[in-house]
Amino acid sequence: MAAFIDRERENHGVESICKVLPIAPSTYYRFKDLEANPAKRCMRTRRDEVLKPEIVRVFDENQQVYGARKVWKQLNRESISVARCTVERLMSGLGLEGVKRGKRCITTIPDELAEKPLDLVSRQFTAQAPNQLWVADITYVATWSGFVYVAFVVDVFSRYIVSAQQTPPYLFFAISTKASIVFISSG
Repeated sequence: MAAFIDRERENHGVESICKVLPIAPSTYYRFKDLEANPAKRCMRTRRDEVLKPEIVRVFDENQQVYGARKVWKQLNRESISVARCTVERLMSGLGLEGVKRGKRCITTIPDELAEKPLDLVSRQFTAQAPNQLWVADITYVATWSGFVYVAFVVDVFSRYIVSAQQTPPYLFFAISTKASIVFISSG
């Protein structure tokens, strides 16, 4: 935002730009002051600027597979005292992420050519009385033995689960055909 104000300040002035943008002029001037005088920054920001290159160095030296916990342990082994939550925050800000164990589970492979169910309620999920409108949903739950798929039928008025069925992935097709229908009662 400050870069935009810098570009446009000659044409419109800082105060008039800040009236349109959700930023106070004092915030802009404070940002520019801290940019020009890094010694005025708070201790946390100054410490972050020291730690960021160290975190990137440890991450790169270990084939970019270390997560926050291992980077934190390595920094402490090197006598760089830092909290684990600080390493997590800075790695997240830098866009660094360690490798996750296990294979990635693909739960849905959409078929773009398949016929989609009709929207029978025009996205209006409201009802004036019980049993007037039921909707269905499918989700999956990770368990120790793998994923379990669960289909729910919910009464829109009371928001109670009218029916539910769970199944392992190899039986998923049976419940997917049941739960892909929106139920509308005639009453």
